[in-house]
Amino acid sequence: MSKISVASLLALAGVSFVFSGVSDFAQTAKPNTAEMAMVRAVDAENPAAVALLEKIVNINSGTMNLPGVIAVKDVVMPQIEALGFKTHWEPMEAFDKRAGHIVAEHPCPAGSGKCGKRLLLIGHLDTVFEPASSFQKYSIVPGTNGNVATGPGVNDMKGGLVVMLSALKAMKAAGTLDKAEITIVLSGDEERHGEPSSISRKDMIDAAKHSDVAFEFENSSRIEGKDMVRISRRSSLSWRLETSGRTGHSSQIFRDTMGYGAIYELTRILDQFRRELPEHGLTFNVGLVLGGATAKLDEKGLGGGATGKTNVIPPTALALGDLRTLSNDQTERVEAKMRAIVADHLAKTGATIDFQEGYPAMAETDGSRALVKQLNEVNATLGLGAEEIMDPILGGAGDIAFVAPYVPGLVGTGAMGEGAHAEGETVFLDSLPRQAKRMAVLMYRLGKN
Repeated sequence: MSKISVASLLALAGVSFVFSGVSDFAQTAKPNTAEMAMVRAVDAENPAAVALLEKIVNINSGTMNLPGVIAVKDVVMPQIEALGFKTHWEPMEAFDKRAGHIVAEHPCPAGSGKCGKRLLLIGHLDTVFEPASSFQKYSIVPGTNGNVATGPGVNDMKGGLVVMLSALKAMKAAGTLDKAEITIVLSGDEERHGEPSSISRKDMIDAAKHSDVAFEFENSSRIEGKDMVRISRRSSLSWRLETSGRTGHSSQIFRDTMGYGAIYELTRILDQFRRELPEHGLTFNVGLVLGGATAKLDEKGLGGGATGKTNVIPPTALALGDLRTLSNDQTERVEAKMRAIVADHLAKTGATIDFQEGYPAMAETDGSRALVKQLNEVNATLGLGAEEIMDPILGGAGDIAFVAPYVPGLVGTGAMGEGAHAEGETVFLDSLPRQAKRMAVLMYRLGKN
């Protein structure tokens, strides 16, 4: 467990689900018969949903644990098939040494586009916790009245898989799924996607081009007792900076013949980044620095080695970092500024910077804001408080950014909890039925328009 008090978990988890039956609906916005049936179905399904969550959390599916990711697929895919979806597994091991993706389609019986909005549901099967992690098992957090569970990926995003399945099962039970057009794409490598993304995310992008709305069932948050939803995600990409300089006796450094050496050039660039780049929504981290007479990364690019002496001017240095932005326009602008800084060399030095492929940004749009309005109309019907839009700076990157150029969408329609990506990650179990009801009713209403 991370260092968080039980009292804090209880406060963040909130009270138990707002209502357990139809009588608790807000009187100002009554649900119709189908919506009432979906609510009952979610409640009836909830014990099985929690059991399913425990089962898949206890299967290690770290991104690079390919058999584990496939094992989660073997649990989830049959449940999707049982709902009437045509499914297939898209293996990716030969391409990028990743497990693969589930692709499932529920066609409109009247023909494509004749069942209201065409929905795309996005999620992932993997977690950041590889088999070497000490964090491997699901359990209930003591002292939380059984409402908070912990485990690897319990929130990000195996809880989201359970929410998605519960919502679809409720639609099936109420007969509303039969008239819906839905595509599901569940990646096996969201936490560490294969490259190039034009191939590793091809199924998702192709599905978006034939959809009208996207929902990403990643984890959301409950902040100061308020449920949150997101309509934007920041980008996430990596950069590599390499500098060079003349080498020789340290007594000659700064002279016209020798210049400043590679490490001073690297330091100049990083300090200019710190002073000149900051703007709203932008972060840029330096994660690794090496320099000296020699500097070399290891094969995985997660470490390396350097040699040198205090009396030798260093001829080589390098730094690795990441870059996160609110929009792809911001990414292009900041990259251009970084290249200009790198190009302004100290005497007798050189430098290059390369940007590696990562996750693009998902910027806010009018279409996504309209979806929040529709979601809060659902909340009014269910007697739930309005969801607020969460600042994208509080969250990471995700798959929905790949489809954002084609469809509006909501981010974080899955489970709610704390500590994603850290040992001690938790989920608020009352968020599972709450989110499933919201999404079942919202998908049903979009299917009528």
